[in-house]
Amino acid sequence: MDATYLINTLWVLVAGVLVFFMQAGFALLEAGLTRPKNTINILAKNTLDFGFAIAAYALLGFGIMYGTSGPGGLFGTSLFLSPLKGFEIEGLSPEVFYFFQLVFAGATATIVSGAMAERTKFMSYIVYSFFISLIIYPVSGHWIWGGGWLSDIGFMDFAGSTAVHSAGGWVALAGAMIVGPRLGKYSKEGKARAIPAGNIFMATLGMFILWLGWYGFNPGSELGFDEVTIHTVVTTTMAAGGGMLASLVVTWKRYGKPDLSMVLNGILGGLVAVTSGCPYFSFWVSFLIGVLGGILVIFSVEFIDRKLKIDDPVGAISVHGVCGALGTLCIGLFASVNTDAKGLFYGGGFSQLGIQALGVVVVFAWTFGAGFLLFKIIKKTIGLRVEKEEEIIGLDIVEHGAEAYPDFVSQERDA
Repeated sequence: MDATYLINTLWVLVAGVLVFFMQAGFALLEAGLTRPKNTINILAKNTLDFGFAIAAYALLGFGIMYGTSGPGGLFGTSLFLSPLKGFEIEGLSPEVFYFFQLVFAGATATIVSGAMAERTKFMSYIVYSFFISLIIYPVSGHWIWGGGWLSDIGFMDFAGSTAVHSAGGWVALAGAMIVGPRLGKYSKEGKARAIPAGNIFMATLGMFILWLGWYGFNPGSELGFDEVTIHTVVTTTMAAGGGMLASLVVTWKRYGKPDLSMVLNGILGGLVAVTSGCPYFSFWVSFLIGVLGGILVIFSVEFIDRKLKIDDPVGAISVHGVCGALGTLCIGLFASVNTDAKGLFYGGGFSQLGIQALGVVVVFAWTFGAGFLLFKIIKKTIGLRVEKEEEIIGLDIVEHGAEAYPDFVSQERDA
């Protein structure tokens, strides 16, 4: 066992732990951006979906994603039930690789919970969370990372702007459409009403935990420790800064005040956007991509909320789905380092951009379509949404028989 193997294994293990810690970030961000009467429900969903991801990914998910590619490169056909039996990867412990991929699967499922928060049945959430890690995420993941057909034609997505973020974001879009908006979100005339965040402190802490986790998410995807790993740390940081400053300027200009909740999403939008090409983007290009993500997420949130009338309490569709698509396309425009596939602006022509666009479209079609079908089946069988009276009372009491803030919430409900 040589030193390189040990260093790579140790680094990817640490990176996987950082990605796992992002579960806490998602939980705090989502709980902070929703109302106090639903806090326990949000925290429970973000806690338990990783447990169900563990089971689903071991049963079928890892095999579908990394098993021997079947006809057409559509899905894996081996490694089911015993995912590590016979699995090998050069220069890295197979067990650590499996763990790293598992925490990515958990992150994908978690993205969906925020978009459907405050009105979705707990049992229904468990069902769709399980199937996301069992089938939906692994199939498109196989196309991109598991030796499937998209990777064969040259599609690039280093750390998952499309494979993880857009996949989760498009399933979230399907879910938010089918479950419908929260009570009181839209007036009779269809005008969107703001429902204030319940705990902006919690949301801000959640964002910083997610940002920290990104230093495992992106650099860990190198699956080793080298100069590319360090470059990825720097580009990730630059994009977060670009997203932060751009969203600050735009919200201050549009709303007359700096909107912290939108700045939090602007930072995350920049991080999501750079995730696909973090090793391939230069220093200032990474900052520019963060700027683009930070701006796009604001207009996307407004469009989805006000024009499409889709209620996404935390902006998950915009942050992960839309900014994930943006970042994936940016490879075809700006890729210039650590790769032979140059972007359009670096003399690479339109070929790579076309491949990236195709990948964005087909992953959208699969994840949104499969998610839409899954939510329709759940709605017709066990039901997807809680009753009106239960939504008014709050899911903490209805689903869990407890309150996160008993004095405050009880007084609010009795008023």
